[in-house]
Amino acid sequence: MPDSRHILGIEGTAWNLSAAVFGDDQVIALHSSPYRPPSGGIHPREAAQHHAGEMKAVISEVLTDPSAIQAVAFSQGPGLGPCLRTVATAARAIAVSLGVPLIGVNHCVAHVEIGRWACGCDDPIVLYASGANTQVLGYLGSRYRIFGETLDIGLGNGLDKFARAKGMAHPGGPQIEALAREGTPISLPYTVKGMDLAFSGIVSAAQEAQAPLEDVCAGLQETAFSMCVEVTERALAHSGKDEVLLVGGVGANGRLQEMLKTMCAERGATFYVPERRFIGDNGAMIAYTGALMLAAGQTLTLAESAVRPGYRSDEVMVGWRDAGADAVYALADVMGGGGARGAEAVVTPVGSDVLKRRLPKGYRTPSLDHRLISERTRAEARMISAARGAGVRTPVIRDVTADTIRMERIEGMLLKHLLTPELIYDAGVCVGRLHGAGIIHGDLTTSNIIISDGVPVFIDFGLSYRSDETESQGVDIHVLFQTLDSTSCNAERLKEEFLQGYRVTFSGAADVIKRVDEIRQRGRYL
Repeated sequence: MPDSRHILGIEGTAWNLSAAVFGDDQVIALHSSPYRPPSGGIHPREAAQHHAGEMKAVISEVLTDPSAIQAVAFSQGPGLGPCLRTVATAARAIAVSLGVPLIGVNHCVAHVEIGRWACGCDDPIVLYASGANTQVLGYLGSRYRIFGETLDIGLGNGLDKFARAKGMAHPGGPQIEALAREGTPISLPYTVKGMDLAFSGIVSAAQEAQAPLEDVCAGLQETAFSMCVEVTERALAHSGKDEVLLVGGVGANGRLQEMLKTMCAERGATFYVPERRFIGDNGAMIAYTGALMLAAGQTLTLAESAVRPGYRSDEVMVGWRDAGADAVYALADVMGGGGARGAEAVVTPVGSDVLKRRLPKGYRTPSLDHRLISERTRAEARMISAARGAGVRTPVIRDVTADTIRMERIEGMLLKHLLTPELIYDAGVCVGRLHGAGIIHGDLTTSNIIISDGVPVFIDFGLSYRSDETESQGVDIHVLFQTLDSTSCNAERLKEEFLQGYRVTFSGAADVIKRVDEIRQRGRYL
């Protein structure tokens, strides 16, 4: 908890210019001036001009006692370059004038921290959904690790793009939400790639749909939000945490809140969402996080205060929290009686076999839920057999119904509890065989590999498909690497061991490894 020193915070990464003063464990003052383009989307230069024109008035509203200010915090990134530079220039000038330290705050981390403070939660899995960012985060080892994120555009930008195509003014999200309440959801593409998401396809399909606008809006919301909630649930199941926090401007959507609340109730987790003034971009989140950073001694010199438009949340050293350890990722998959529950299914022992039954999800519409359960059950049975043919050990399939697979019972421990270099190397060898056979696992996490008698056994092929494309193979490995980053303090060594094994069995490894780095770069602010 920060001390009683007062911190001025300035936020202006995109369309909203906002300033606040935080001190004595409360938001003392908060004032905003949003930029609203007359038509179309946000133009970075015009938004920056708005911020420059409004800066004095916004600061004056909250800076009523300059002598009480002990530091000036500003949003250093990620964001639109012209907007960031405008805010940073103002912050530097005020800090120099007052003779106080300067603090550069990561915009994404600030959303998380103001949410934790406002809601009183401790160690949540965070769904951060804003205009340009869509990420699922969890804390480990003095950093916020990214379990999954968008591979193309942010959810909010996707909604705004659709809204502009339909003649709606910026921001489009609230108007889509209102129309969706009156509609019946249409079917749209559902793109979850392990722990990652892609929204371009669904937005394009929605734009081209010929159904009534209310129905298209309902389908767009239900599909895109279900994708976000599914990945959040996967992170919750994988990590063993029991809190979920929703932050970011899209988090103001009532339907998204309802879906997350339903998912948490089904899993026995607690759902948190901050009040509306703290959920979108606001100066209070910068001021509060600045207070935390000041107490931890994380200040900047003027020479270090350059803006960072692509500043990732997992690059921030979180010096104000206990480091955490791998032990926080408990054996969340173990259930009484030898069964297990993952993000999608319950596995029940039956003699020498197990029954894997996909569970209905109360947060999804029945039609979408039935479609996904049926498609994934059939795909899993088919691809498990194909993987065995490629020389990768998998359970033997006994029987398949619409939502259940009876298969061989595999005794062992999940790889996520045995993260040794040797076992990760062996997993790389197996993934090389899968990719060499044109098989994409689709959900390549350490929760989906069992170590049995020292050998990796691959399970949960519900998102798998056939492809020889370098892009698909790169996404497969990117998902695994995100899992390692979010659950191990030794991730870099483990990733290198995996790639060593991967190179042994897959001739196209060099191209895929290059693509993995390109995919990671796409996760930066878009």
